Amino acid sequence: MARLLQAPPKFHPSEWDVANKMQCASTESQKSRSERVIAESRRLLDETEKTTQKTRSDVNKKIEQRREEIKFWKQELENKLEQIVHETEVLLTFKTRLEKSLESCKEPLVIAQKCLLNRQRRAGIDLVHDEVEQELVKEAEVLQGVIALLGRTLEQTNEQIRLNRSAKYNLEMDLKDKFTALMIDDYCASLTNNTPDIRYADNAVKIEGNFVSPEDWIDFSNINIEKADKQRNNSLALGALIDGILSQTRNDMRKQCEMVNVAFRNKVKEVKDAKHKLETLLAMVMDETASQEKNIAALKKAIADKEGPVKVAQTRLEARNHRPNVELCYDTVQYRLISEVQEITKNMQRQAEMMKEQKILLKGLSRRQLSLEEEIQVKENTLYIDEVLCMQMRESVYINSF
Repeated sequence: MARLLQAPPKFHPSEWDVANKMQCASTESQKSRSERVIAESRRLLDETEKTTQKTRSDVNKKIEQRREEIKFWKQELENKLEQIVHETEVLLTFKTRLEKSLESCKEPLVIAQKCLLNRQRRAGIDLVHDEVEQELVKEAEVLQGVIALLGRTLEQTNEQIRLNRSAKYNLEMDLKDKFTALMIDDYCASLTNNTPDIRYADNAVKIEGNFVSPEDWIDFSNINIEKADKQRNNSLALGALIDGILSQTRNDMRKQCEMVNVAFRNKVKEVKDAKHKLETLLAMVMDETASQEKNIAALKKAIADKEGPVKVAQTRLEARNHRPNVELCYDTVQYRLISEVQEITKNMQRQAEMMKEQKILLKGLSRRQLSLEEEIQVKENTLYIDEVLCMQMRESVYINSF
């Protein structure tokens, strides 16, 4: 207890002096350090403020540049989209023309085939592989070729329309993304320190794995534009091709149709001329038949008329054969009577032979008449098929322009 109440140790004045000096020195040193820190802090504040302002200005400039870049590519994409949409609409028009042209080929082909089938019903010698049949076969081949060509072209057109729509879809998706990106950057450009909804975002500076490089970003839109350009150029080339095909096939079909019609007209005229000649020949044969029949009748009458004289002469000879004795003389009367009988009999035989020959000729004329009548029927049948059935049916054939 006594030790606890012991007085504290006394310091030497020199120690007190040293302690005061150390306090002063320490304070001055601390003050100096504090002043340096304050000065450094002010310099740092000024520097960071300037840096922040400069960075903000640079970021704002970069955002504006980026906005302009997006606007540029957005405009390029919109231009290409407008072009590809236009070319697709043009192709759709060409597709409609192809479909109508293809449909219009069916009736002429059916008519050509019907004409060929009808002409198989020609009879006799008229069932000939003539110019009309050749041109009809060629017309059917031309129409079948045109149908096949238009069908292939229509398939190609449908495929090109599909490719155009695919390119259009890519452009639209790219444009949609560009529009969204531009809206976001517009929003970013509008932000200031006083904007109400600014906030901390801890993970904002994290670079995700799906980020692409600026080069890849440009390449993506550039590829979409190049694809659209390619399909647009293909569409232009296909449109020119389709226009040429439609024009050429129309001309080919019209030309061949006219060739068939000319062949039909020529054939009908040829058959009519042949029929007229046959009818003239038939009239001649019928006239000749009538003459032969009349002549045969005259020969029959002449032979019949000779029966009386021959009977008289033979009766006289038979009577004179009963003359008595020396009166049974071969006198001039007897000689002339025998000569008369022989002469009349010979003439009757000659007339009979002539009548027989004329009957043979009459049969030949009858056969010729029947043959001519049959041939005229053949020609009438051919004219009915070609002029009535085929040519009238072909009047409905019209090659339209599409």
